[in-house]
Amino acid sequence: MKLLTAEQIGSNVEVFREGVKPSERDASFDYCFNYFQRFREEGRLNDLKTPEQVQESCIQLGFYLASWGMYRGRAYLLQKSAKILEPIIGLIADQPPSFWEIDVHSYSPENIQRLLDFKREIVSLREHKGASDTLVTKIMLGVFGNVPAFDTYFSKGFGYGKFEKVSLSVLLTSIEITLRSLTSLAP
Repeated sequence: MKLLTAEQIGSNVEVFREGVKPSERDASFDYCFNYFQRFREEGRLNDLKTPEQVQESCIQLGFYLASWGMYRGRAYLLQKSAKILEPIIGLIADQPPSFWEIDVHSYSPENIQRLLDFKREIVSLREHKGASDTLVTKIMLGVFGNVPAFDTYFSKGFGYGKFEKVSLSVLLTSIEITLRSLTSLAP
């Protein structure tokens, strides 16, 4: 994995920010993430799966997944309606607040196991048997923001293509190294 300098990171962030517009594809992440986080912040996670709210929850997640390439080609979701996401919405709503707080800096062995357990819960759902790491991690990124999307681009750049214990441990180490190098560059 190639480490970037502080200047390269800053330049990349600026290029990204310049391209983000509310009507562009990248903004669908913000809409999805903010939708689910609002329920977390308001202490209303169970409302995500109520009959009054579950359809909107599915549509928010489904549109984000579609705009991030999960409803194309041979993807099984392509032949389904947003209703197929209801069991996943149930799993999301049932996660304790501490799960929503997991981020890379808190990738302890216990938290890594919790992330992998959530993956196992999704792939054990009858409707989502064998869901790919790409799909699972895009869901987790769009809802919780606690893992990167293990898609082709990330996997190629990161050097690990599977969402597993070793890749999350390496991710933590690489983030720690990057943060130390950025801190050392500060005036």
